Order: sequence, then structure tokens, then C-alpha cells
Amino acid sequence: MSKPAIIPDTTVSGIAVDPRTLERVVPESRRPDGSIRKERKIRPGFTPQEDVRRFRGTRQQQMDATALPKGHILGWAPPPAAPVLPASKASMSKAQKKNEKRKEKRKEKRDEETKVKDSWEDEDEEDREQAGAKDARKADGEGEGPRAKEGEARAKPDDADALTHELKKLEVR
Repeated sequence: MSKPAIIPDTTVSGIAVDPRTLERVVPESRRPDGSIRKERKIRPGFTPQEDVRRFRGTRQQQMDATALPKGHILGWAPPPAAPVLPASKASMSKAQKKNEKRKEKRKEKRDEETKVKDSWEDEDEEDREQAGAKDARKADGEGEGPRAKEGEARAKPDDADALTHELKKLEVR
């Protein structure tokens, strides 16, 4: 048998079990004027009205035990985490198709911008090549539109191919 608690638990009405005698008592208390109330013994089997529990049948107790948390809705389940796929192209309106194309273009643009170069040197070389190509076009007379001579435009790419071939032969040390 375990020993009773040093500071006994009290009920709603203030009844506690005396640790020395193991009898139910209302412990001593102090009045506002400073005098002390005597400890009162409670007869075995007596339960004050404050301690009487509301009667609950077995079915009611079972329902209380299986009750859902407050605010819970029966049959409700959280939405699935998987993203919903867009509707098929056939069932989309003209505006929806346009919007879908715009989204794809934006996504492609973002992917291109976020591409990380392997080496900083590669980027510099690409800039030089693009600048060289623009200079070559200006020198060739390209960009003048329909006024440009067809014979000159066809002859120049061979020179460019020869130049690229020469650049490939060069070794950087």
C-alpha cells in the first residue's frame, strides 16, 4: 500500500484525505479576521452536492469518449497535396490557350535566366564572339535590308568560315 500524499488533493467542496488517519476531512482554514476554523470529519459514504457528478449512462459515456474535436466536420478531408493538372487543350477556351502559352514562355524565360555558367571565361568568350559577329555583319553590308547586293552577301560567309577555321588552329598558352 502506498503512502498518502503530504499535501492531499482536495475535491471541489474542499474535502481531503487526512494523511495521518486516512479519514476524509475538511482541513483547517483561516477566517478573514484571523481566527482558525476547526478541522471537520466527513462521514464515510457522504458526498456533498458540489462533488456529485452528472449522471451519464454507458452510451453517453461512450459517445463522450469518441467525440470529435471541437470544430471538426464529419467527412471532411484536407485537400490532396498533389498539384492539379491543367485541363486538356481541347476543353480550353481561346483565352485559356493564350494564357497557357504565355505561362510556358515566362517559365522558359526564367529557366534561361537562371542558367549558371560553368566558367566565367566562357561568358567572356561568348560576348566577344557576338560582338565580332555584329561587326562582321556591319562590314559585310548586312542589315541594309533589301538594298544589299546578293552577290556580296553570298561571298562573305566563305571568308567568315575561313576566319573561324584559322581561329580554331590557334593555341592559347
